[in-house]
Amino acid sequence: MTNLTVIGMISGTSYDAVDAAVADLWLAGSGDEIVCHPRGLYSEDVPDQLRARIAAALPPHATTLEEVCRLDTELGQLFGSVAAAANERLAGGAADLVVSHGQTVFHWVEGSHALGTLQLGGAAWIAEATGAATITDLRTRDLTRGGHAAPLASTLDALLVLSDGVNRGSLNLGGIANITVRERAGRVIAYDIGPASALMDSAVAEATNGVQRMDTDGILAARGTVNSTLLDRLLGEPYYRLEPPKSTGKELFHAGYVRDAVGDLVMSTDDLLATLTELTARLVGESCRRHGLTELVAAGGGVRNPALMARIAELSAPTRLRRIEEFGLPAQAKEAYLFALLGYLSVHGLPGTIASATGARAGSILGSLTPGARPLRLPEPVSKAPRQMRIE
Repeated sequence: MTNLTVIGMISGTSYDAVDAAVADLWLAGSGDEIVCHPRGLYSEDVPDQLRARIAAALPPHATTLEEVCRLDTELGQLFGSVAAAANERLAGGAADLVVSHGQTVFHWVEGSHALGTLQLGGAAWIAEATGAATITDLRTRDLTRGGHAAPLASTLDALLVLSDGVNRGSLNLGGIANITVRERAGRVIAYDIGPASALMDSAVAEATNGVQRMDTDGILAARGTVNSTLLDRLLGEPYYRLEPPKSTGKELFHAGYVRDAVGDLVMSTDDLLATLTELTARLVGESCRRHGLTELVAAGGGVRNPALMARIAELSAPTRLRRIEEFGLPAQAKEAYLFALLGYLSVHGLPGTIASATGARAGSILGSLTPGARPLRLPEPVSKAPRQMRIE
């Protein structure tokens, strides 16, 4: 049975909402093509109190094992509730599989090596709420093979965006910006470029005492002026000089990082946001030039920021900037559909990672599987991995 209805779920590095995308997935023809029929996206905001507790547990703050346990439980319950609602509203209660990325609370990187990763959101709560088999812990297996377990989006990118021979990059603008490209020799490489909304959101939250979460529509950045001294300080970050594969997160790029960089400089919130926006756009533009890209396809929450997108378009020229919607997926839902795809591959015995993209010795079948209400029956294994993806 290769035709499955799958729910893919994620709460990203902004931890403001849980997204659940429902898709019918099947292998077509001789198995060279995987077909995705998107049924839609269902999202729920993370409650303010829970969101504040997640923020308080993230680096550079200290936390306790008690709080980690409580967060794992409460996030599992929240993910379970969202999955059950998505199943009922978008799949008529007939989802075969739930695939949950969970909430990342720590990604352990030292220099150019990723050593561990932790996502919370207990799988048993999701399986109990939906009755469907549930896959979680989708990053660790790649780490065991020397990979960064990121960016996992490279798998979907290679199948959907980079499969036609055009010298194209696929960009995701979440808390962290990451990119996937296919080199002329055919090898897929991917890496975290640096911060996208992570620093912008933390700066807005700090300036408004938490009243405002983000620079909605890039209004603050559009009013501001780039501070060249601060921009130079930010661009001096050693991470940017590491060769891919590489990964990063809020363990490095957090509110304290911005405060330290600003130091003795005096500037308005608008100028700070303009400078942080310029930083991300500059880093993206450098990646486009490094790889000689003809086109760049953007997805993620950052595409809703006109100020950021305008600067990326300008600083990436002559690379043509496109959006993932042109390839059939909504920008906001790309990562949730990604995890539906990865879970589908896992239950068919197929690798969900590309070794050259994560830096691993070999691709890995991802995740840990928790049975649902019914006896666990896996599909027959598939011996050949698909080479492209089609959205129907």
